[in-house]
Amino acid sequence: MAIPNVKRFRPFCPTCNENFTLMAVLPNGADVDAYLKDAVARHDHKAFQEAKQQQFKVRVGQQKQKKAK
Repeated sequence: MAIPNVKRFRPFCPTCNENFTLMAVLPNGADVDAYLKDAVARHDHKAFQEAKQQQFKVRVGQQKQKKAK
């Protein structure tokens, strides 16, 4: 079950040259633009790139072995 008041944002990071997903619950009357600008400033570029690389990592030695008769 999802949390009903969570908003999903996709700000652009100029250092990474990519969009990243940010999910947050903001109080009423909060300045969304100021929050997103601060979130981009706090964005961890190294961890983002490492997580992205890990997603497409190919594991070696996991090929199917033939059964010997």
